[in-house]
Amino acid sequence: MNWTRRDFLKTSAAAGAAATASAWFAPRALADFTHTRSDQELRFLILGGTAFLGPAVVDQALARGHTVTLFNRGKTNPQLYPDLEKLQGDRDGDLAALAGREWDVVLDTSAYYPRVVDASAGLLRDHARQYIFISSISVYADFAQRGIDETSPVGTVTAEEVAAVDSVQKITGTNYGPLKALCEQAAERAMPGRTCSIRPGLIVGPLDRSGRFTYWPVRVAKGGEVLAPDGPGVPTEIIDVRDLAEFIVHCAERNICGVFNATSPPEELTIGEMLDACRAVSGSDAAFTWVDKAFLAEHEVAAWSDLPVWVPLDGEDAGHPFVRVDRAIAAGLRFRPIRETVRGTLEWWATLSAEDQEKFGLARAGLRPEREAELLAAWHARNG
Repeated sequence: MNWTRRDFLKTSAAAGAAATASAWFAPRALADFTHTRSDQELRFLILGGTAFLGPAVVDQALARGHTVTLFNRGKTNPQLYPDLEKLQGDRDGDLAALAGREWDVVLDTSAYYPRVVDASAGLLRDHARQYIFISSISVYADFAQRGIDETSPVGTVTAEEVAAVDSVQKITGTNYGPLKALCEQAAERAMPGRTCSIRPGLIVGPLDRSGRFTYWPVRVAKGGEVLAPDGPGVPTEIIDVRDLAEFIVHCAERNICGVFNATSPPEELTIGEMLDACRAVSGSDAAFTWVDKAFLAEHEVAAWSDLPVWVPLDGEDAGHPFVRVDRAIAAGLRFRPIRETVRGTLEWWATLSAEDQEKFGLARAGLRPEREAELLAAWHARNG
């Protein structure tokens, strides 16, 4: 199945000072100081909290000295955080465990349907100072355009379509973005002026079970000839899950509200720099063979699924590497070097069993070894 960029964004959710100039010197990572304790102690309620982004936020909040309560069904990674308060229920119809409680900040990482946000934000509007909703840059209607910012039009879906999707519980690459936009609006209606909607791009790093970035560090670490897409100068945008978590906690501590894109600055990171970082961190002998997009299209190699992170700089997704994040940077979003993201990903990957590596990465994104070898052979046969 060839997944689109929006499908991958849905299933979503360190070299330090030694980094080279090509290793992405965007604003300095907050990691230098965010593990000191905050001068205030906030009470966080996290709706979800046990998969990918959730643990990154929990770790950051705890490191800053905050109190965290988790609310979920208790089915995903229930062994995590045995010392935290855990309230059990269901976002979809069973919020009883939240009634009558008070929190400073509610973090909603897991809503896809506007009625679910209506219910949770409506219940908590008088029992929390701030509601932080994790949305997606997939809300935008037209990714063929460069320079998308928070004022760009979002996708729409009719009430009848929302009802139809809701009845079958089927999220697709087409309806995901418009539904997230409606969720943002539901949160703001419930808590006007007290909602922070964060629109991440491609979230990557430790615990990413989608394979949507992990393919590259793992593949490059194996060494040998690596099929690379298009050209080394093609830009891309990603965000390390830990940087996103730091920004979320930062917004909570400062009661920052509004709408913010959250991905790397446009044209700050190229595919070539990313792959160089993978090779440098892993110490492999990988050699990159850059294959042009016409050949890839001819051989039905799909961007974002067969070759993750990359999109051609034309067509309906051409604007993806150029989403603007000025507003979030001004509010405090910072980025760690790409080598740190690669290192964290590989360290996490090494903790997985072979079965989990297949389940969470190798089978979900990227080229299988035999397919890559076949394509490289065809490329060399054509080009000598």
